[in-house]
Amino acid sequence: MRILCVQVVLLRPISLGMNLIVDVGNSLIKVAVFQDSQLIHKETIIKSEFKTALEIIKNDFTISKIALSKVADLPENYRLKLEKIATIFEISHTIKLPFKNLYTTPQTLGLDRIALAAAATKLYAYKNVLVIDAGTCITYDFINKSNEYLGGAISPGVYMRYKAMNTFTGKLPLLDPNLPKSFIGNSTATSMHSGVVYGTCAEIDGTITRYKQQYEDLTVILTGGDAQFLRENIKNGIFANSNFLLVGLNYLLEFNTDK
Repeated sequence: MRILCVQVVLLRPISLGMNLIVDVGNSLIKVAVFQDSQLIHKETIIKSEFKTALEIIKNDFTISKIALSKVADLPENYRLKLEKIATIFEISHTIKLPFKNLYTTPQTLGLDRIALAAAATKLYAYKNVLVIDAGTCITYDFINKSNEYLGGAISPGVYMRYKAMNTFTGKLPLLDPNLPKSFIGNSTATSMHSGVVYGTCAEIDGTITRYKQQYEDLTVILTGGDAQFLRENIKNGIFANSNFLLVGLNYLLEFNTDK
C-alpha cells in the first residue's frame, strides 16, 4: 500500500486558541490544526513519524486544546507527548453531541460516524444531509432538518470488494483499484474492475435516489479516501469534501469545551 504523507500549511499562526486534531487509524494518523474553525494545517502520517510531526507542530503553532479520536491504540509515550502540548479531550460515546442521536445502539456507533454527523450539523444546520464516507467501509449517515441523527448504512469499501473476490475464490487475482475504460469487461481483470467500480457507484447512486424520494432538498456529501476515485462515475449531484471528518472532530472539541 502506498503511504500518503502530505503536509499542507495554508496560513501561518497569528494568535492563540488553536486546536490540534489527532485521528488515529489502524495504520495511519491524521493530524490537523484549526484556528477559529478554519483548517490551517493537515497531514497524514505513518505512526512511526508521529513524534517528529508533533515536534514540528509544537514549534510552528500555539496549541491550546487537543481532540484525540482513535480506532486503534496509541502508544503511551505518544500520548505523553501530546499531554506536554495541551490538555487532551478524547472523543468517545459519552461526550455531548450537537445533534439528537436516535441510533438504537449509540454505544456501537463509530466515532468517525459521530464526527461526520457533527460536521453535517456544523456546516449544514437544519437541513437534510446524507454523508457518504468511502473508506475501508462505505458508511452512509443521515441527519434530518430537525437536527436528528437517524442512522444510515454500512457496506464494503472498494478495496474490500477486490480483497473478497481474491480471498473467497480459487483463481481471481488481487487487483489494485482502477477505473475501468469500459462498462463491459473484456478480460478477467477488466471484468473485476467493472464489477467493483460500477457496482459501488450504482450502490451509491441508488442509495442517494432512495433518500431523495423520501427527503426533499437533500444535501449529499462524499468524503473518504476513495471519494475522488469514485466521484466521476456517480450520477447524482454531490459535494466532495476531503476534510469533513476533521471539521466534525474540531466541532465536537469546541462543542464540549467552550464555556
